[in-house]
Amino acid sequence: MKIYLIGYMASGKSKLGKEISGMTGLSFVDLDDVFEERYRIGIVDFFEKYGDPVFRKIEHQLLLETESLNDTIIATGGGTPCSDENIQFIKAHGISIYIRMEIADLVTRLKSVKRKRPLLKNVPAEELEQFIRNQLAERDVYYLQADHIIDGPVDDTKPLAELIKGILK
Repeated sequence: MKIYLIGYMASGKSKLGKEISGMTGLSFVDLDDVFEERYRIGIVDFFEKYGDPVFRKIEHQLLLETESLNDTIIATGGGTPCSDENIQFIKAHGISIYIRMEIADLVTRLKSVKRKRPLLKNVPAEELEQFIRNQLAERDVYYLQADHIIDGPVDDTKPLAELIKGILK
């Protein structure tokens, strides 16, 4: 069994994935971490050096590699499911769960988050909400194809993890 957690950046996919892993004994993989470990470069630095199209190509390859995993929860990057090919792969190879959050909650999190986000590097704080709104308008076409949609926020991951554990039974 594979569970793909999808959703916008800072929606809590990694934190929730770790919580579910601890409750179920399933392995946990964060595709962003896999990228950084394998290529020994931060995603922000990679974006600056090589750009978005090159990153998306590698991200797609990493997603394809998850086919060989079993009994694993996979936290995808925010943009990972945002192509027809990737969302279809996710749906064909596991259970997809969209962690949906309100825009205001995403703005709050992204303003205070420690992990740098390459797509936000040049977005002024006063334009962040509109940027997120515009991106979600584009990405929801993919996110909403998930098998399950769970509304965040995931500050307290335990209740959401319990909910997802119930879905998996």
